[in-house]
Amino acid sequence: DRKCQLPQADRTAVPVGGSVTLTCSVNPSSYGWKYYWYRDGKSYQPVTNEQISVSEGGRYSCRGGRGEPVYYTEWSQPVWIDTTGEPVVTLHPNWSEIYRGETITVRCEIHGGDTEWDYEWETNSMIKPPNQNEYRIISASSSNSENYRCKGRMKSSQHETTEWSDSVTLTVSDNEPRPVLTVSPSWLSPGASVTLNCEVEHPSAGWSFYWYKAVPDLSEKSSSYELLPDGSGTAQDSYIIHGQTHTAGYVCRAGRGDPEYHTDHSQPKFVWSADVHSAASLTVSPDRVQHFTSDSVSLTCEGNFTEWRVRKFSEDGRLSDCWRMTGSTCDINTSKSDTGVYWCESGSGEFSSAVNITVQNDGNGPILVSPVHPVTEGASVSLSCSLRTQKILSNVFFYHNDKLIENDPRGELKISAVSKSDEGFYKCQYSGRESAQSWMSVKVTVSGADSSSSPVWLMVGLVCGVSLIIILLLLLYRCRQSKCKSLFFSCCVREFIYYTHFNYSHIYMYSDLMTQNISGTIHT
Repeated sequence: DRKCQLPQADRTAVPVGGSVTLTCSVNPSSYGWKYYWYRDGKSYQPVTNEQISVSEGGRYSCRGGRGEPVYYTEWSQPVWIDTTGEPVVTLHPNWSEIYRGETITVRCEIHGGDTEWDYEWETNSMIKPPNQNEYRIISASSSNSENYRCKGRMKSSQHETTEWSDSVTLTVSDNEPRPVLTVSPSWLSPGASVTLNCEVEHPSAGWSFYWYKAVPDLSEKSSSYELLPDGSGTAQDSYIIHGQTHTAGYVCRAGRGDPEYHTDHSQPKFVWSADVHSAASLTVSPDRVQHFTSDSVSLTCEGNFTEWRVRKFSEDGRLSDCWRMTGSTCDINTSKSDTGVYWCESGSGEFSSAVNITVQNDGNGPILVSPVHPVTEGASVSLSCSLRTQKILSNVFFYHNDKLIENDPRGELKISAVSKSDEGFYKCQYSGRESAQSWMSVKVTVSGADSSSSPVWLMVGLVCGVSLIIILLLLLYRCRQSKCKSLFFSCCVREFIYYTHFNYSHIYMYSDLMTQNISGTIHT
């Protein structure tokens, strides 16, 4: 019996683009043999050479044959050829920079074939990963940059190895990522939509976001955070709040990885509203936006609450509490640093509407005397210009949105019936010196719409009354002419109900259309 044999190697690794030579021989050897090659059980090439060069992975075998008809030897033992790529180091998740406390996996990947490998790692530190295809770094603690590279060694043939992979650098940062929250708009009309945006200071991939409302905690002199609806682990870095009406504070934070690593909370950002329906309110005395330095100003919180604090958001972006608080009143001896936005927070988490306070730094310059709170549409308002040494000035120039609107010799700008078009920035000018500009807000209330509709209702009432009298007279006449005189009363009642329903339904609908308040359906 003659047998064909291949080199005694169970598996051989061939890099992508490389090749290996296979030799087939008949034992015992003799002359005249041709060799037939097979790959994965199928004829590989129409050649009868003793040697072939292969670059594809698979299970190879051969047999010899000679004579006519052909006499074939037995099949050789198969040899497995594995086509492999160069080893590659990958990071999972694919972050080149992580933060202390995060977890990441460094993995050595050799693509192609079914070869089983032992892995060898090389790093630029004393820490050497185990001889496995991946190394899990749990809760990274030291701040450094580590280089990783690997190679594979065949388990079936320890002398067969791949080349070293390219190095991959992983940086562990000591700088804890701090999310930054922005809100738009920061000043809003009641019922507007507010967009929150959260961004990690050192941008990198994989973050999900958490959204919170800041709730005052006066006992701790801080705030707690209440998760917003559907605000847990959102993929989007923005969050929209619909129908915002009150002043409120918000924070965000970010998280990523498994187990999830969380950043600290962002600094709170505030959305300020002049909504008059808040359960808490703030009054300012004297009642004006602008003040001179060293003025005594009192800010008083009002509402059915026992604990209060007054907060300030200054021009340079700092958030602080009033430190001269007596009960519900904050007393300020004004300086330039007191310019900012002020509001009240109650012990039960209520926010008041917010007000602007501006302190004039020019001791010889004028200030604009304008109301702190929004002015109701239709009301009258008076703006004036004042010096520290002189309250009543003459020949004053007033500007609305930087446009000159009046030069009043009496030093006063009177608007008898304020409209929405009067909203905007105002400032005054006296003897060549300008005041700071202040925003005057105009609010539209429902009561104004109700009062304007009263003449319409009066007209509708008159129409209804006259119409019902006419209908009643027609019915009386019709009933007298009807054949059911013995049932005079019942006929009249039936006819009255029919005509009243038909005609009054139209009157009802007409009255609603007149007032733009279609409020229901007429039922029979």
